[in-house]
Amino acid sequence: MEREVRYCTTEDGVRIAYCAEGKGPPLVIAPYLLESFSLHHLYPAFDRFMRMAGRGSSVIRYDVRSSGLSQRDVEDVSHSATVQDLEAVVRAAGLQRFALLGPLTGGPVAIAYTHQHPDRVSRLALYGSYPGLRHFWAEEMIRIFTELARANWAMAARALGDLSLREEDPVMASQQADMIMQSIGGDAFATIAQRSHETDDVLSLLPAVAVPTLIAHRVDDAGVPFHLAQKMASDIPGARLVALKGRVNQPAAGDSQAVIDAIHAFLDEDRATPRAAPGVDQTDLPGTFRTILFTDIVAHTEMMQRLGDKRGRDLLREHERITREVLKAHVGTEVKTMGDGFMASFGSVTRAVHCAIALQRAFGERIETAGEALHARCGLNAGEPIEEDGDLFGATVILASRIAAKAEGGEILVADTVRGLCSGKGFLFSDRGEFVAKGFEEPVRVYEVRWRE
Repeated sequence: MEREVRYCTTEDGVRIAYCAEGKGPPLVIAPYLLESFSLHHLYPAFDRFMRMAGRGSSVIRYDVRSSGLSQRDVEDVSHSATVQDLEAVVRAAGLQRFALLGPLTGGPVAIAYTHQHPDRVSRLALYGSYPGLRHFWAEEMIRIFTELARANWAMAARALGDLSLREEDPVMASQQADMIMQSIGGDAFATIAQRSHETDDVLSLLPAVAVPTLIAHRVDDAGVPFHLAQKMASDIPGARLVALKGRVNQPAAGDSQAVIDAIHAFLDEDRATPRAAPGVDQTDLPGTFRTILFTDIVAHTEMMQRLGDKRGRDLLREHERITREVLKAHVGTEVKTMGDGFMASFGSVTRAVHCAIALQRAFGERIETAGEALHARCGLNAGEPIEEDGDLFGATVILASRIAAKAEGGEILVADTVRGLCSGKGFLFSDRGEFVAKGFEEPVRVYEVRWRE
């Protein structure tokens, strides 16, 4: 099923990406370790855990500022700012009352939000979390790790993946590292970690948390000490502590079903908003994240009238030949051709952008046929389109088409989603501002790929 990426704006003007999936009462899940919901497929076990944890609920997930599909160039990444991210998503999704799950780094954010809005949060579930980084990570440890993240992000991401998880499952450790590394840059991760260590202490808020609360934690957790879970359970009035077996903090590793069962049992106790009966809904069905590329010859109709049918068709054949050769070279899949343009899909966002650049260069370098040069425009968007009988449908596809239509000849325009996923990949982008695409309520921000430089 399609995962439709939506955007909202925080009070301080930051654009936050979020998605809603499934059927049932609403459940908001904060990110586990600053990972992007669009990259869960890189870590299949974690993707399955998230889908199963949200089964029977309408799940809302989001990417925090400076990560994933959300706005990357953000100065304020303090704890209070990340709480604004959650608040903006709740407001945009139109939620009046909902359950909130805060795993690991999402815990302090979930606690602070619940403290501020007890009338909105029906139930608070925490897993493997803590009341503040400073309670178990010394200042010197933070300093060493943030320096490593800035100097060698790949190595730092591997260290995060290896933390307690390597002994359990080396493959899963590598997959988690890849997911984190592609979700956020090293400098951004280091800055957030440093600011969190300084500002995310919510210990003083715990006695004032006034909603039913679950604290699930593995007793031998090698990442976050179990005594912090005990402390939170003792300080939050009426909180329930579920002690789970295992030493791995990552919920998808070890006995992941025990974590899921604890969360489900807790959520199902709310008789006013019980989870929907398990069935085949979109949380059970795997999605495929793809980048969609549309190409279109500028002023095609005028060109055909000027050249005539035969000469015009020769030029179109040249366009088709070039496009198919470049698509093949960049492992793109031709979905369909519309006579004067193509629709293609890619499993990699970087390959899609490289392909668009190669297409524009090929069109620009070709020897003119019948005295005419090829002037094409390209538009790209990323998401999880609906697939049916070899064709792709849905908001992801429609928006890619709308973006292509905004481009001029020789231009490549991409959605903010694509630009965010390409962060740190060496591409140059120019902000082209926002426009209201037909059929979409929220303004869409697009960027031009500066391929000529």
